[in-house]
Amino acid sequence: MKPADVDEFFRRLAAQEPEPKTELNYVNAYTLLVAVVLSAQATDAGVNKATAALFKKVKTPQAMLKLGEAGLKDYVKTIGLFNAKAKNIIALSRILVEKYKSEVPGTREALQELPGVGRKTANVILNVFFGQPTMAVDTHVFRLANRTGMARGKTPEAVEAKLVKVIPAKWMRHAHHWLILHGRYICKARAPRCPDCIVRDLCGFKEKTEG
Repeated sequence: MKPADVDEFFRRLAAQEPEPKTELNYVNAYTLLVAVVLSAQATDAGVNKATAALFKKVKTPQAMLKLGEAGLKDYVKTIGLFNAKAKNIIALSRILVEKYKSEVPGTREALQELPGVGRKTANVILNVFFGQPTMAVDTHVFRLANRTGMARGKTPEAVEAKLVKVIPAKWMRHAHHWLILHGRYICKARAPRCPDCIVRDLCGFKEKTEG
């Protein structure tokens, strides 16, 4: 995809949705971190359903430690991999209390040292809460970057590096949300809604669907 097309791609998405937001519900940096850890290989809707009651009771690492791993599992047992996720959330909560005075750190290095927090999760926290122009590559972003020809790569890391390079700086603050939402609702995995796509003419996908 040519640089001018990438710029126009995001200009149109920005015009349609000027201030895109994460669809995960949260009340502060800590609950956002918990929600993002829970969202790995799960839908935002499924996570929100589980955390609706949890976040009424738990809003801090201390409260999570008081709830305990078994108590946490009762809230999140509808989410895939909930046993491992609950264990990681308790472990990271303990680290936040002991090492960071219960605050969520604002660097990728510190975030990625927390149990259950990989590069994608760290990028989401840095972007959503700290306002940094990071690119979190989930399945939607990975698919869309490759399908459109904007940034082809075989790994999320490769796609992230290319996207950061080709997306104009003025769009980076919200770029990953625009791509996620477009991938979630329009450029779907099995049945892309090409006739409804506002960037169809800029896309390099050879097998566009018709109406």
